[in-house]
Amino acid sequence: MMNEHDRVVLLKDLPRAGLVAGDVGTIVHVYSDRDAFEVEFVSLDGHTQAVETLEIADVRGVTDRDMTHARETHAA
Repeated sequence: MMNEHDRVVLLKDLPRAGLVAGDVGTIVHVYSDRDAFEVEFVSLDGHTQAVETLEIADVRGVTDRDMTHARETHAA
């Protein structure tokens, strides 16, 4: 079960949002049916890159085997 403030890993590319599978976000809202979340994706300097409504199948929780990875975005 995923909850607010949990970090999650995106499982699919979201080109219009500039996000790719593997990007890490934070759940900022859990809908009452628990089948969807608002997830915020933040750059390493703390600026919000996107807030997306995602279904449970679009993300997974982070594990102790995950490694944070930096990539450059095209966001201005």
